[in-house]
Amino acid sequence: MDDLKKMAAGLAVALVVQTIGGLVWAGGAAARIATLEDRVGEQRLVAERLARLEEQGIATRAAVERIEKRLEDKT
Repeated sequence: MDDLKKMAAGLAVALVVQTIGGLVWAGGAAARIATLEDRVGEQRLVAERLARLEEQGIATRAAVERIEKRLEDKT
């Protein structure tokens, strides 16, 4: 009977240790996911800025071409 109590206590301790380990792992995973979500959000902002810069570059190039054409037409 004493061995049965020791086994039950050992099983209970093992379950508690595994539960704590699982909770620690889940907390770490949640933190990693939050970090990745933040990075994705930052990359979206960078992508939007890059798209705006590309459009500004296209508009600037068109303006320069118009200016060059006017200068060529005057000569």
